[in-house]
Amino acid sequence: MKIIIVDDDMLVAASLKTILENHEGIEVCALGSSGAEAVELFRDNQPDVILMDIRMKDMTGLEAGERILSENPDARILFLTTFSDDEYIVKALEIGAKGYIIKQDFDSILPALRAVMNGQSVFGAQVMTRIPKLMNAAKSESFDYEGFDIGQTELKIITLVAQGLSNKEIARQLFLSEGTVRNYMSAIFLKLDVRDRTQLAVFYYNHMK
Repeated sequence: MKIIIVDDDMLVAASLKTILENHEGIEVCALGSSGAEAVELFRDNQPDVILMDIRMKDMTGLEAGERILSENPDARILFLTTFSDDEYIVKALEIGAKGYIIKQDFDSILPALRAVMNGQSVFGAQVMTRIPKLMNAAKSESFDYEGFDIGQTELKIITLVAQGLSNKEIARQLFLSEGTVRNYMSAIFLKLDVRDRTQLAVFYYNHMK
């Protein structure tokens, strides 16, 4: 797995490089210290994942991420930051970042990188618990599902997933078995071309009227 690390504190970047390269299959191919460098390094190295801070000089990580994704829609961007500001979380979701984890949780970095590499979206526990509230606050609660071949039960399930409910809680609320909910979830993932619950919640957020 080829990784780029971008952080305005080069000591942090170098420390992360040392930690990650102690694990088999990890290659840190470049280090950067600004958003502008992140864009250039991505172009030059085409990494599997870019691990990037948010608050940086000249260009923020969010601005750099948006630019990278405009040029490379399949880019995997994992934000690693000390800041869990609501505005940052919403922006990271909007631009299509694959993950947003808090720096203090170093043990989660390697599993997060591997999950992102495998096509999953990863948001740390501190962030994930706030996503439903942020989504509901950002727009009205009417989901624009036209054109996606989504039935009424599927729509209810999508809405409940976006509110943070588990399959078991959804089954109880809709008077369905957990197996039926799982089957609906598989069909929904296929119809909306999402891989996991986080991506489904983000999709819901982006298609609210």
